[in-house]
Amino acid sequence: MFTSFSSKHQPGQDRFRAICSEDLLWKPFPAFPPAARLAVVVGDPQGVGVYVIRVHLPAGTKMMPHRHPEDRIYTVISGVFYIGLGDEFDESKLLAYAPGTVVILPGGTSHFHWAKSGDYITQVSAVGPLGLDYVDSAEDPRALARVEGEATSEHKWVAIP
Repeated sequence: MFTSFSSKHQPGQDRFRAICSEDLLWKPFPAFPPAARLAVVVGDPQGVGVYVIRVHLPAGTKMMPHRHPEDRIYTVISGVFYIGLGDEFDESKLLAYAPGTVVILPGGTSHFHWAKSGDYITQVSAVGPLGLDYVDSAEDPRALARVEGEATSEHKWVAIP
């Protein structure tokens, strides 16, 4: 027996649709190293609610130790995803994950990334708002940009219509 449901949909989830990789809009993100890119797949990472983003780190790029207040689920889309846990970047603590791997990262866990063997793309699913705080604020690209006199602006991330 079919029961009718009435529910409030999350942003960007009120109708059937498919989002193709080639349709994603990749942008710099102030809290990432300059070469890294972020694309919103669905939802609003700055808002309260479910969001899905993709993160692209080019070969050799490191993200120094940082934390997110929200629990995160990473799915490796391409490349090898290197992640280590701890308050200090330590290559010996890096674990390598192949495409298709799902990694669970509880909120508040200090961790770091390195695109050690080439570019990688991960997909991150979480409940926002997205937060990112570096363990050492001197390693935060937002602080480095201010020191170097670059204009920093807040980005409004919205899902592809």
